[in-house]
Amino acid sequence: MTTSTARMKTGAVTDEFDHAADVYDRLVAANPGYHRDLRRSARRLGLPGQGEGLLLMDLGCGTGASTAALLHEYPKARIVAVDASEGMLRAAAAKEWPENVTFHLARAEDVTPEWAVGLLGGPADAVFAAYLVRNVPDPSALLKAVRALLRPGGRLALHEYSVADSASARAVWTAVCWGVVVPAGRALAGRADLFRYLWRSVLEFDGRAALLGRMRDAGLESVAAAPMPGWQYGITHTFVGRRAPERRGSDGHGARGSGSEGRGSTEPGAGTEVR
Repeated sequence: MTTSTARMKTGAVTDEFDHAADVYDRLVAANPGYHRDLRRSARRLGLPGQGEGLLLMDLGCGTGASTAALLHEYPKARIVAVDASEGMLRAAAAKEWPENVTFHLARAEDVTPEWAVGLLGGPADAVFAAYLVRNVPDPSALLKAVRALLRPGGRLALHEYSVADSASARAVWTAVCWGVVVPAGRALAGRADLFRYLWRSVLEFDGRAALLGRMRDAGLESVAAAPMPGWQYGITHTFVGRRAPERRGSDGHGARGSGSEGRGSTEPGAGTEVR
């Protein structure tokens, strides 16, 4: 990781997101399939019953595109969206949302199980994190923290760029960034720092195998990845995993309560294959 990229992740990247918040939706609108792909990753969580009775967390919600994807797939869930950028969160909260969606200001690294209990009333049934893990100083620590937020059997889906394993993906990514993303970002936001950082951070981030390894090392199981279709094939992926479900004792009872009484089951089954 370059010094400039590492420095951005300790705080400057949040400032840059604040600066770009008012034009961010216009920028992502130029990306064919951006919202469709977020919905695809949300759907790959494989939650039952349109999310009825479930508590979902959108970690790093930005201007609410990932929140909208969760709501589209799971309209009956309670959705709690969190972001560290005041500007992005303000843009998200200004949109129209049903009562089952709420927004909260917090750094992803500060979202602890105690925070979740105090705000949410208990652990999450699933966490969705789009374009987040690459932007934090310590991705492994974040993944361990997310695992702690999940109830036993709870699921995680990451929607993230990963090009390190493919020379062709790196070439396409660089061409798109310098041909479209950086010039458009400079024109709309008035400066290009965030978009140059985006290009570098993706090139320097984990490949698919390395990120799956991080997820396993964080204590997640059943980890898997699947690509997006279209021009982003090999560039943008869904990474899924889950916290291990509660193990049953010989008497048929768990060693501890799962915290999921009254919620729909999220135990994986045949319908949860990553596609």
